[in-house]
Amino acid sequence: MTAKESSDQPDAEHRHGAQGAAGARSTSSLAQRLSTYGPLIGIAVLAFLLLVWAPNSLSTFRLGNLGRYCALALASMGIGLAWGRGGMLVLGQGVFFGLGAYAMAMHMKLEVAGPGGVPDFMMLYGDGTMPSWWEPFRSGPFTLFAIVAVPLVVSFLLGYAILKRRVKGSYFAILTQAMAVAFATLLIATIKQTGGFNGLNTFSTFFGHNLYNPEVQTNIYRLAAGLVIVFLVILWQLYRSRYGELLVATRDAEERIRFLGYDPANIKLAAFMMAAVMASIGGAMFVPIVGIVSPSSVDASASILLVAGVALGGRASLFGPALGAIAVGYGRSTLSESFPTQWTYFLGGLFIVVVLILPGGVASLWPMLRSRLSSVQRKPSSIDVDDGLEADEPAVLA
Repeated sequence: MTAKESSDQPDAEHRHGAQGAAGARSTSSLAQRLSTYGPLIGIAVLAFLLLVWAPNSLSTFRLGNLGRYCALALASMGIGLAWGRGGMLVLGQGVFFGLGAYAMAMHMKLEVAGPGGVPDFMMLYGDGTMPSWWEPFRSGPFTLFAIVAVPLVVSFLLGYAILKRRVKGSYFAILTQAMAVAFATLLIATIKQTGGFNGLNTFSTFFGHNLYNPEVQTNIYRLAAGLVIVFLVILWQLYRSRYGELLVATRDAEERIRFLGYDPANIKLAAFMMAAVMASIGGAMFVPIVGIVSPSSVDASASILLVAGVALGGRASLFGPALGAIAVGYGRSTLSESFPTQWTYFLGGLFIVVVLILPGGVASLWPMLRSRLSSVQRKPSSIDVDDGLEADEPAVLA
C-alpha cells in the first residue's frame, strides 16, 4: 500500500462511518415514526375492513355475527385497559356489560309495549304492574344517559371500596367475579321485574326503527363497528398520555408511585370506571344485534370468556383485546357449527397453547420477531464488504 493510499484510508473510513451513522439515524427516525403513527395506520385498515369491506361482502347473518363480536370487543378493550395496563384482573366485567344491556333491553321492551303499555312478561309472571323504576326508560335520551351514568356510579362505588383498601391481585379478581355471580343470581331471582332466567327478548324496534329491516340491521352493525374504531383511537391517545404512563407505572411499581406523591388507588379507579363504561356500551349494542339478553350473557362464565379473549389477543396491546374478542367469537360460532358438542374442547386447547407458547398473547409475536431481527442486524460481521479484508486482520502498510 502506498503512502498516498495510507493517508486516504482514514478519510474513507470517516466517510463510511458518517454514512453509517446517518443511515442509523434515518432507520431510528423511521422506527420512531412507525412506533408513533403505526397504530393509526392499523386503526385505519381495521376501519376499512369493518366499515367498508364487511357490509359489502358478508351476508346479513354473517354481518350480524360480526356485529356481536364488535359488541364483545368493546367490553374486552375495557378489560385490556384495566388488566393489561392497570394490572387489575377483572373477572366480573359481565356486571357492567349487563347494566348497559338491560338498560337498552328495557327501553326496547317499552317501545314494543307502546305508550302506557306494560312488557309482556310482567303480565305472564306477575299482576301486570310495572315497577316505577322502569318508567324513565321509555325515554330514549334517558336510556342513553343511563347506559353511561349507571356503570360510572356503580364502578366508582365498588372500585372506591375495593381499591382504597389496597385490594389487588387474586383477591381483586375473586371479588369482581363474586360481583358477576351475585348480579346474575339477582336477575334470576327477580323474574317479575327482569324476566328471570329467560331474560328480555322479542324486540321489534330500535329507537323507532324496524329491526327486521336489513338496512336497519346493517346500520346497527355499522354503529357497533364504528364505536370499536372510536374507542381504539381514544385508547391510543390515552396510552400515549401522561395518565397512560402513570397507569403502567402503577401496575409495575405501585409503591414507587405512592412515594412520588400519587395515589395509586385513584389512578386505578379511573381505569376501572372507563372499562365499566366501555363494557356497558358494548352490552347496549349487543341487545339490538342479538335480540336477547339473559343472566347467562352476564354471569361469571361470560366474564371469564371475555378475559380469555383478551389473553388470547394480548392484554397489554392496543389491538389485542379487540381482535382477541372477535377471534374468540368467530371461533365459537364456526366450531359450534361444525362440532356442536366438542367445540369447547378445541377452544380450550387453543387457549392452553397460546398461554404456554405466547404468554403475552398473539400481539406479542410482532415485538418478538422485531427483536430477533434487530439482534441479527446488530451481530458484527467477520468480513468487511468494502475492502474484502478480515475485520480482525491489521492492514499491511507498504
